[in-house]
Amino acid sequence: MNITAIKEQFPILKRKINGKELVYLDNGATVQKPKRVLDAITDYYSTINANVHRGIHTLSQEATIAMEDSRAIIKEFINAKDVSEINFTSGTTDGINLIAYALKNHLSKDDEIIITEIDHHSNIVPWQMLSQWTGAKLKYIPLLESGNLDIQKLGELLSPKTKIVACNHVSNALGTINPVKEIIEKAHNVGAWVLVDGAQSVPHLKVDVQALDADFYVFSGHKMYAPTGTGILYGKKEILSELSPYRGGGEMIESVTMECSTYAGLPFKYEAGTPNICGNIVISEAVKFIQEIGYDVISKHEKELISATLKGLKSIKGIRVFGEDINRSGAVSFLLDLPGVHASDVGMILDKMGIAVRTGHHCCQPLMNKFGITGTVRASFAVYNTQEDVEKLLNGIELAKNMLS
Repeated sequence: MNITAIKEQFPILKRKINGKELVYLDNGATVQKPKRVLDAITDYYSTINANVHRGIHTLSQEATIAMEDSRAIIKEFINAKDVSEINFTSGTTDGINLIAYALKNHLSKDDEIIITEIDHHSNIVPWQMLSQWTGAKLKYIPLLESGNLDIQKLGELLSPKTKIVACNHVSNALGTINPVKEIIEKAHNVGAWVLVDGAQSVPHLKVDVQALDADFYVFSGHKMYAPTGTGILYGKKEILSELSPYRGGGEMIESVTMECSTYAGLPFKYEAGTPNICGNIVISEAVKFIQEIGYDVISKHEKELISATLKGLKSIKGIRVFGEDINRSGAVSFLLDLPGVHASDVGMILDKMGIAVRTGHHCCQPLMNKFGITGTVRASFAVYNTQEDVEKLLNGIELAKNMLS
C-alpha cells in the first residue's frame, strides 16, 4: 500500500494545528474525506441538483438514477439479498431508532429486549425507550474485566420471551470485536431478531449480512469516508415488510385520502420526505474508495498501527490500557494513571502538539462505570494514518506524563 499516495487524497491532512502537522487519531468519531468524495459533492450540486422520484425532467431523472445506483452499490457492498433491503438514513442512530419505534406494536409487557454493557448510548437509549413504551423487560449482556462480553451469560438471558437482541459489532470505546455471528445464532434459536450496530465495523472489516444472518444491520457514512448525515439500515425484506413505518409524509406513500393512507413498498416505506440526495449518492463514492484499496489491505495496515501503539504504550510506565488482550479493531483506549489527572488533560496537551484524539466517556457511560472511571483517552485509526503518527502520539504521551507528574 502506498500510504503517501493515500494520504495525499485527504486535503485536510495538510493542515497545521498549533503550528504542528495534523496527526488525526479521532477516526472513531468521524473520518476525514478523500478528494474524490469532496469532488462528488461539488459535482452533484453543480450538475444534477434536483429532487428525486416522480420528476419528469432530465435533472430529476439523473438524480434519481444516481441515488438508486448508489443503493445498488451498497447492496453489493454488504451482500444484501435484495436492493429493497437497503434503506437510506441519517446515520446509525437514526437506523436504530427507526427499528425501535417500528417495534412498538410488536412487543408487550410479557416480552424481553437484550442489549449489552459495551454498547454506545445510541444502542442503549432507544431500547430503553421501547421498554418504557411497551412494558417489555430490558436485560443486558455484562462486560468482563478483559473488555469482552460475557457471552456465556447470553444463554441464561435468552428465552422464548426475547424478541430483539441489539449489540455493536465493534466497540467504539475499546475496539472490541464482538462475536456477533454467535450472538445471532443463539438469538435465532429462541426466535428473536437481532440488530447489529456496525458503525465501527464497516470502516475496518468486510461485512456480509447474509453470512452473519443479521436481521438488521446499521451503519453511518461519516465513519467510512462519506459525508455526515448519511447512513444505511439493512433489514431483511420479510421483516421490514411486516413492520410499521417510522415517519409519515411524502415519498413513503402509495395513496392518500383525507380518511386514510396506504404505504409504498420497500425501501421507500421508511424514507419519508426529501432525502439527503447528495449524501446518499456520495456514500457510494466512499464505498468505491474502500473497495479500491481493499479490506485485506486496510485491515492489515490498521492492525500494524494498533500493534505498534499497544507496544509503545506498554513501555510507558503509568499507562493503563483497557481491553489490552482483546480481539481489536480501530481503536485503543488508555489512561495516564496519575493522581488528579483526567483524560482531558492528556488530550489538551496532545492537541497542542497537533495530535487529535478523543477523551471522555465516548457515549459509553455504563462501560466506564464498569471500570470505575469517568473516561479514557482514545486513539482511533483510519487507512491514512502512519507509523509516524503512532510515534508522534507516543512521544506526546511521554511529554504529557512529564508535564502532569
